[in-house]
Amino acid sequence: MAGERILIVEDEPRIAEVLARYLTAEGFVTERARDGKEALALFRSFEPDLVLLDLMLPELDGLEFTRRVRASSAVPIIMVTAKSAELDRILGLELGADDYVTKPFSPREVVARVKAVLRRSRPEAKRHERYRAGALELDAGAVRVTCGEQEVPLTPSEFKILRALLAAEGRALSRRELLDALGEAYVDERTVDAHVKNLRKKLGPCAQKVETVRGVGYRVAP
Repeated sequence: MAGERILIVEDEPRIAEVLARYLTAEGFVTERARDGKEALALFRSFEPDLVLLDLMLPELDGLEFTRRVRASSAVPIIMVTAKSAELDRILGLELGADDYVTKPFSPREVVARVKAVLRRSRPEAKRHERYRAGALELDAGAVRVTCGEQEVPLTPSEFKILRALLAAEGRALSRRELLDALGEAYVDERTVDAHVKNLRKKLGPCAQKVETVRGVGYRVAP
């Protein structure tokens, strides 16, 4: 992962400096922004491979930043939130964030999360899998999802969830199984609900293929 670019969006200089130091020590290239507007400008010029995003920002908050980025990009986003800000975390995940960490945090844990999300976001060149359910099709090698003729842009986490559901061939997967597919061992199972809600919004006419199985989890209707 040496050389991959991380945009740190954090208005507390001490926290931003610590994160940059730990990430740089692991071979990442970092840039820092202190507010949402500066972050948007850097996002366009720096072209990061991942954004580490504090939600409580001046000028433009993290949720609005996520909304604007997701309008045109699937770059992975890890949110940094206060421990009590559960609603903001859920909203962020619904907007398309891929993971979150809560303050106070261990910088080593943040680095581990960054590496995990970057691994999940990479296409698996050696396995060219295709899945279809009605008009819904997923091409794992090309990292492409279509509903009929319309391409559906998904975040890495949404893509992983849909891929796991399609690969299950109609079998219902529990939230824990879907977290395992994401590689998210530390997050709450409600994270899956937020990702699925966002996935359904993006799938349009194909959203009905993703069914809720009460008391179990989700499945793609065969």
